[in-house]
Amino acid sequence: MSAANHKTRTLWLTGMLHGFTHLYGTALLPLYLLMQRDLKLDSVSKATSFVTIMLIAYFLPSYALGVLADRMSRKKLLVYGLVINALAFVGLAFAPNYGWAIACVILAGVGGSFYHPAATAMIARLFPRDTGRALGLAGIGSGAGFFFGPLYTGWRAATLESTLGAAAWRRPVLEIGIMGILAAGLFAWLASEEVAVAAEKEKVVPASKLFPTPALWFFFFVACLFFSLRDFAGNAMASLSSLFLQNAQGFDTRHAGIAVSVLSVGGILGNPLLSSLSDGRRKRWITVVLVAGSGIIIFFPRVPSNWTLPSLLAFGFFFLAAFPTIEAALMQSVPDAVRGRVFGFYVMITGSVGALAPWVVGLRMKHLGGAAREAHNYFGTYAAAGGLGLLALAGLPCLHAIRKREQVEEKSPAPPIPSSEFK
Repeated sequence: MSAANHKTRTLWLTGMLHGFTHLYGTALLPLYLLMQRDLKLDSVSKATSFVTIMLIAYFLPSYALGVLADRMSRKKLLVYGLVINALAFVGLAFAPNYGWAIACVILAGVGGSFYHPAATAMIARLFPRDTGRALGLAGIGSGAGFFFGPLYTGWRAATLESTLGAAAWRRPVLEIGIMGILAAGLFAWLASEEVAVAAEKEKVVPASKLFPTPALWFFFFVACLFFSLRDFAGNAMASLSSLFLQNAQGFDTRHAGIAVSVLSVGGILGNPLLSSLSDGRRKRWITVVLVAGSGIIIFFPRVPSNWTLPSLLAFGFFFLAAFPTIEAALMQSVPDAVRGRVFGFYVMITGSVGALAPWVVGLRMKHLGGAAREAHNYFGTYAAAGGLGLLALAGLPCLHAIRKREQVEEKSPAPPIPSSEFK
């Protein structure tokens, strides 16, 4: 089999792992009430805390995993991470109490944190010229995981509840855990290791230095802060829309869940297409997807109810493509030798800030009280979220400065990337 076929197969297998990573992150969303009853928790907030704690455990180790991604086989890291994540869900399915369940979701979060630093650096190295397109194709897995995770666990638990009662949540959790172990084995068998490039030996970036100057560190940190606003805006849109549709638009829980899942469908469609287009003009397409997606956030509470689903589909199509396109720009702004650590630090900052959005939205709903039933009371909140999405554009000049100072074209083992790509 040709090297090109090996790369393509590895890319699709990496996308499959991407799907499991996000499937595990959303699988518990429909199971809160069953878990509360079965584990005899005194409030539903303890059940919702499982996802919050999992996200914290997911993002905090990202830099440490980035260090490992620059020093050992990225393929092996991806296998280890999914196995840990899957085994944690198998353990969760047998959790006898709250403490055991907390330990399992922490372990699941740590396992999930292996994916992004290793996979993003790996894909950027395998596809140095078409990085945006490659990350966009891998991003299809993300959308599929977001969509099928809660869909599968909710459906399975509902069909089993009549016979298993509140313990019905355990069966789908166990099943997706076993699926993940099988997927890790498939990846270990069929995915290819990264091929060392001879030219890499000619110019090596010291492994101990992430950035050689304080100025580059400054630009990178500021870029992380600005791009974290993209994560915050996207998470706020999902949580806020679920509450808005139920409180002010008359949606029940089932239909609100379906509506929010449409976001993922838009991402499945938009990620590969818009990310591929961004390989020609990176900054231009990042601007397009952020402006279009943020504009939809701002105007969403004002659209007629029959335009709700098309609007959410359009939002997912544009805004979710901001993730692989910006990641491609970041990976092509730094040398391969530090990409794992750079992305690990980046996602630690952006993910942690983005994870605050559901909590902030909850505080806003508490403040609104009974006024949450009126659609016009959401206009300002949606406008603020959309404004933060637009503000994320300020991170682009920082990436351009890093790319220019690092002179990646001279250090990369890949053929030089046309300068027009970052215009």
